Amino acid sequence: MSTAPPPSTPPRPTTPPRPTTPPRSAAARRTLRSLATSLGTPSESTEPLLSHAPRRWQRLFPYAVVLGFAVTLLPVTAAVFTQDYRLGGGWSGALATAQSAPLLLAVTRPLQAWWIIFAADVVGGILLQSANGADGRPWPWPPMVIVGYLVLMICLGLREPRRTLLAVWLATGLAGLFFEVISQVEGDGTHLLLFVLSGLLLVLSAALRERGDAQRRLVEQETISEAERARRTLLEERTRIARELHDVVAHHMSVITVQADSAPYRIEGLPDAAREEFSTIAAGARESLTEMRRLLSVLRSDGTEGERAPQPGLDRVQQLVEATVRAGVPAELSMPARLGPVPPAVDLSAYRIVQEALANVVRHAPGARTRVSVVAHADRLTVLIVNGPGTARTSPLETTGTGHGLIGMRERVRLTGGTLDTGPLPDGGFRVAARLPLTDGLTGDPTDAPRGPAPEDTP
Repeated sequence: MSTAPPPSTPPRPTTPPRPTTPPRSAAARRTLRSLATSLGTPSESTEPLLSHAPRRWQRLFPYAVVLGFAVTLLPVTAAVFTQDYRLGGGWSGALATAQSAPLLLAVTRPLQAWWIIFAADVVGGILLQSANGADGRPWPWPPMVIVGYLVLMICLGLREPRRTLLAVWLATGLAGLFFEVISQVEGDGTHLLLFVLSGLLLVLSAALRERGDAQRRLVEQETISEAERARRTLLEERTRIARELHDVVAHHMSVITVQADSAPYRIEGLPDAAREEFSTIAAGARESLTEMRRLLSVLRSDGTEGERAPQPGLDRVQQLVEATVRAGVPAELSMPARLGPVPPAVDLSAYRIVQEALANVVRHAPGARTRVSVVAHADRLTVLIVNGPGTARTSPLETTGTGHGLIGMRERVRLTGGTLDTGPLPDGGFRVAARLPLTDGLTGDPTDAPRGPAPEDTP
């Protein structure tokens, strides 16, 4: 028995593919929409042109220029339209006002002024075509229209972005093309002249504006960089001083630990409570030393090793002066053989101040006669470094400083509660005077740095 074949499914009708928009035409439409949007979006800034100029007459200069052109062009345009082109007096006055008065607005809102002047110029070109005296005269842009429009182009270039300027230039060309199409007989090429001159002025004024903006941004960046550099220098000096003072504090803590541990063996008959108290003091001192080592590891920069040499003091100032003499600087030292007891922090700070001052003399005033004086009074230590001008035949080893010298001096003086006085001398030399207290307590507010000149690393 034969079976009938199953009915075949009819093929589905295929829908033709939708025509795709060529990528170039889509990109062109997006570009045109972007340009049209730019014409309707003026710059957010409404500051007058040249408002950042340093002098007052420079800031008033744009107002004087546009006022002069507006006052000159308005009556001239009205008279030319009435007498030469034989346009009605009402139309002449309205067109002259609309084409000249908005120039006063161009100082703060040039794009809004362009809309008014551009519309008035187009309407004027249409009206002048049918005027009785238009034969043989410039059309569609008379000379007065071209002058006012070019002044407006300069204001636009100094304010608006590039896309807006391109849209304005293309709109100017399209307006000229429109008049060329509707009347090829009366046109005399002024639309091409305006198209070329307006584009040239837009490019030049935009370049000047962008150059000024770049210079202002550069100055702002340099100011920020200088402030950051000064802050970084200050933090580096504070960190370096803290690392150096670690040895001074660690010495005292070590002495406390040894004395507390050895007290029960040195003193006979101590009660158990006293022994336990000494043991607690020793344990606390050891714990403090451990925490100080952790703090020092945080302050130490990556990749640097701790200094193993003991911290210097005033007993090594003589070596500093001798090294300075060997470097070609005639220096002399005035310091008593015995200064008496000096706190370790003051001892280290005084040495570093002399070291920084002599280093600055070698770098910035080579060959200058230098005198170093260290005097201890009843309650303070006075450190004075005075140098004369550098020798004429020797140029300075460095013309710019890193800023570490005087900043480090101020930080060390602030740490000990002293005062610092630095500044140039009338003969071209430099003076550094530091007064450091010989008592243990701080006499000043540790948050207030000593007053003095700006932190510059140059004597």
